[in-house]
Amino acid sequence: MRQTYAGNAEIPPMASAYREVQQVVRETGLMQRTPIFYSLVAGALALLFGGAITGFILLGDSWFQLLIAGALGILFTQVAFLAHEAAHRQILTSGPANFRLARILAAGVVGISYAWWDSKHTRHHGNPNQVGKDPDIDVDTISFLEEDAAKSRGFIRMITRKQGWLFFPLLTLEGLNLHYLGLKHLITRKGVKGRWTELSLIAVRFSIVLIPVFLMLPLGMAFAFMGVQLAVFGVYMGASFAPNHKGMPIIAPNARLDFFSKQVRTSRNVNGGWWATWFMGGLNHQVEHHLFPNMSRLHLSKARGIVRDYCSANGVPYTETSLLRSYAIVIEYLNRVGLAASDPFDCPAASQMRRA
Repeated sequence: MRQTYAGNAEIPPMASAYREVQQVVRETGLMQRTPIFYSLVAGALALLFGGAITGFILLGDSWFQLLIAGALGILFTQVAFLAHEAAHRQILTSGPANFRLARILAAGVVGISYAWWDSKHTRHHGNPNQVGKDPDIDVDTISFLEEDAAKSRGFIRMITRKQGWLFFPLLTLEGLNLHYLGLKHLITRKGVKGRWTELSLIAVRFSIVLIPVFLMLPLGMAFAFMGVQLAVFGVYMGASFAPNHKGMPIIAPNARLDFFSKQVRTSRNVNGGWWATWFMGGLNHQVEHHLFPNMSRLHLSKARGIVRDYCSANGVPYTETSLLRSYAIVIEYLNRVGLAASDPFDCPAASQMRRA
């Protein structure tokens, strides 16, 4: 049974908690920008992209090109991390400059709509894991709530029953899904800011990627190249974002929680030090990111000690686990939710009667 917060009576009041922690963080200087760090990250990614392009040209008609495709999937995900940080105003000094950078990185380099992602992600940050308010727990093939799993039908119902085990295989299609959802948002939604700018950036980006691939490689190899690139991108993105909140407490639609409790109790950190921070683009410090979304990736580990100490002193659960354990939790949670899609008459006794 999932843990659900139904109202204030179940959670001690922490109205002043965020202000107190925020003051300590500011006094420690952890809200300062880190332009040198992000310049180094951008430079490293530019060099790696240059290496991948050089490798693509030198390899020519070879199935070793699939290694280049996988490398590009990883690099595009790393750029998506930077777009995420720019959207949170972590990189540049002004909001408009950060937003422009985020749009260029998301649409022009990664190929997904910044406008779509920003609308969705802003609602998530405001109400993580809250039913009806957090779009990240809305059903999209995978059901994150029992009531959604129970409503599944047909082929989707078959997937839902085993969705925990199928989660990572399904992520191979997530890259394609992210591109599709972004384009759908840009084409069908009214009043989208920067619609034509993003459509133009996405068109140019796909031209730069697709034309060389399909001109220089045999047709079958070209499709395999794009399939591997999209699959690696989708798995990497999903593997980085899934551990953050999946399997953490669900907040009822009418529950009213203070900011600190809501953000800490619904978020999960992944330990592992610098390699986890690099691998997940800082998303391993999910608690601190939700409390201080404008904080540079470089400072999140230092803020972690401050937040953990405060939570310990005030009896607030602070969740942190290993990367592999977080994946196990996600799989267990999704399988548990998927049970709601099972046939209500499919019990052991009924199965034995059918076999008899």
